[in-house]
Amino acid sequence: MRTLFLRFVTLTIATVALPVALIQAQAKDETSTAKAEAAKADTAKPEQFKPEQQASKGSVTINGNVINYDAFAGTLVVHPKGWDDVPQNADPDPKNKSPEASMFYVAYFKSDNKGAPRPVTFLYNGGPGSSTVWLHMGAFGPKRVVTADDTHTPAAPYSVVNNEYSLLDVSDLVFVDAPGTGFSRIAGRDKEKAFYGIDPDAWAFGDFISQFLSRYGRWNSPKYLFGESYGTTRSAVLSNILETERDIDFNGVILLSQILNFSLDSDFPDFNPGVDVAYQLNLPTYAASAWYHHKLPSPHPDLAALLAEVEHFAMNDYALALLAGSSLPTDQRHAIANKLHEYTGLPVAYIEKADLRINGGEFEKNLQDESNLTTGRLDTRFSGPTFDPLSKEAEYDPQSAAISSAYVSAFNDYVRKDLKYGENKEYKPEIELFKWWSFAHQPPGVPFPLPGATNVMLDLAAAMKYNPTLKVLLNAGYFDLATPFYEGVYEMQHLPIPPELQKNIEFQFYESGHMVYAHEASLKAIHDNVAAFILKSDNSKMK
Repeated sequence: MRTLFLRFVTLTIATVALPVALIQAQAKDETSTAKAEAAKADTAKPEQFKPEQQASKGSVTINGNVINYDAFAGTLVVHPKGWDDVPQNADPDPKNKSPEASMFYVAYFKSDNKGAPRPVTFLYNGGPGSSTVWLHMGAFGPKRVVTADDTHTPAAPYSVVNNEYSLLDVSDLVFVDAPGTGFSRIAGRDKEKAFYGIDPDAWAFGDFISQFLSRYGRWNSPKYLFGESYGTTRSAVLSNILETERDIDFNGVILLSQILNFSLDSDFPDFNPGVDVAYQLNLPTYAASAWYHHKLPSPHPDLAALLAEVEHFAMNDYALALLAGSSLPTDQRHAIANKLHEYTGLPVAYIEKADLRINGGEFEKNLQDESNLTTGRLDTRFSGPTFDPLSKEAEYDPQSAAISSAYVSAFNDYVRKDLKYGENKEYKPEIELFKWWSFAHQPPGVPFPLPGATNVMLDLAAAMKYNPTLKVLLNAGYFDLATPFYEGVYEMQHLPIPPELQKNIEFQFYESGHMVYAHEASLKAIHDNVAAFILKSDNSKMK
């Protein structure tokens, strides 16, 4: 979520007068119980995670063709970087046990596959702190939950249908939950430090993928990473780790709703004064959103033409105006404000009061303010009632509120009934981990982690240079304010790679939001684009 809340728990203690003898007896009894429990803990061995696997079968119909598949729902146990698989001690105290994570996955393999090894794609959402329920039940799994296109989906029962847009027609699929999310769990000494951070998270996924390739005999399969949102950040770090530290080249990295450089984030550019690029990169999404809600003062029948015009303005006249700061002449300031009004629909007076700089939360709150509606963040096509009409910024995300229950409910039903996994287990779609999360990152060629805003552009660049055949596909929605589409373009165009490697990058855009697949026409389009990307990069024609 964009807004972070501090939650305070108030404990109320009621004092009851008891006879002294009763108090002493109760204290003696509690002491005895505590000693017994402590003795029991001393003799008990700490519970160890164990790999699990539950097999099932199913079928999916894609483009009129029935694909039978074998499904495997289970876990693999991974460890932090530097872990020694030879036990160092036999200390029975669980608090002293080495940290480990049990990572949950669901793998779908086409049954009776013959001939060349089929591609295998590892998919994950981001957060950080999100499970992969969204990509699984909304995009590419064999079953898909149906949600309303740009309004709140009514409560259960939800419709779960055959997913004719599943990627099983071109690749086997592995949906992976990050440590601590979904059915994944962490344990051991300093477990949060061991797994909650940019580098520890990527290392855990690298360990998982290496083990998975061995367990299922997929070392010689064409391999792909598919990350969404923070999952794109993870993919940049992970692709470099896999290639340079584990000698595993990938055929392609597929990015959806990209964010590699957090200093370009749309939410808090006002906390980084003097660096105005984020405002420029937000503007095309503001324009697309105002266009969708009919808030632009002039008609623009062609969205693509409008966005090309806005992008040019953002990187030229608007960039120069922001660069001038307080030295910008009054008449030019007013001219820029009027142009921003033309592209956003926001009042000129408001734009000038905001010093020509409007962050994502302010735009979400004010675009439809006269109707007392808040515009979506993950998908600006969505709207919802404003919580506080006097607030400066949006206080929640209408799209998240509109579809989350459908995804989580559908998956919990599906995983237990169809995949036969999850009895007596809780599925955690999202967890709060920012009090532990380390944003320190060690870029390639740097001997230690660096503080500051996350930027993993160097990691992806290093992966592309180390493996110059690596292909990259960037997918982005025009109505995404969490990771604006033009931010992804800017990042890709500024990767420190030779000009010839820019040819390895492909761009695809959709009239949808952060979760591109929440709009069915865009789901079909992203299926077709990703399928084509895999087919032309799996190297099967080279054999």
